[in-house]
Amino acid sequence: MLDGMTQRDDRATFRPTGIEGVHVFEPIIHGDDRGSFHEWFKADAFIDATGFPFLPEQANMSVSAAGVVRGLHFADVPPGQAKLVTCPAGHIIDIVVDIRRGSPTFGRVEYVELEPSTRRVVHLPVGVAHGFVSLADGSVLTYLTSSGYDPEVEHAISIRDPEFGIDVDALVARAGGDVAPILSDRDAAAPTMAEFGASGSALPDHDDCRQFENQLRDGWAIANEEVGAE
Repeated sequence: MLDGMTQRDDRATFRPTGIEGVHVFEPIIHGDDRGSFHEWFKADAFIDATGFPFLPEQANMSVSAAGVVRGLHFADVPPGQAKLVTCPAGHIIDIVVDIRRGSPTFGRVEYVELEPSTRRVVHLPVGVAHGFVSLADGSVLTYLTSSGYDPEVEHAISIRDPEFGIDVDALVARAGGDVAPILSDRDAAAPTMAEFGASGSALPDHDDCRQFENQLRDGWAIANEEVGAE
């Protein structure tokens, strides 16, 4: 097993998705009669994919019943809030929407199935909107975030916005039985993307998001140069 843990496998990389900057990491799971072990975050693999490190400031965990629908949530940029999310228990359909004004993938929706058999991890860059649907009772979603929660810069838009084409009812129906969508009052009352803009609020700007990430890359490069010069 130790030998296996040292072997490289191309599954253990952050793979790009259909949305610019969003990656999926599928770790190598080492299992035997005792259970399993896996590394759900590898800093070097993340840097290889993005060119900058992920520096978490907060770790969160949510537990959801079957039919729970959370999101769509996003934060202003700056400061932005990048995320790494994984599902250690239950079954979740993770949903990412590109709402960055000027993005080449603006308006695109990405679905990633998260559950214990694959242990997939999703990286969400700053500026995108995030939500999910729980397909099982006791579904756990674990987050690492690049900044702490700040209600002053946190926003919600409707996951039922027709612009996105997310069929919430069809996703929840995958839970089986008579499960119906369960949304918080805040998420149920969230405005559409157009309504959010009409209220005078601004969606994240793609250039601002890229500038933020470029600052991380520059800082990482400078830090490496300083270490090399010592």
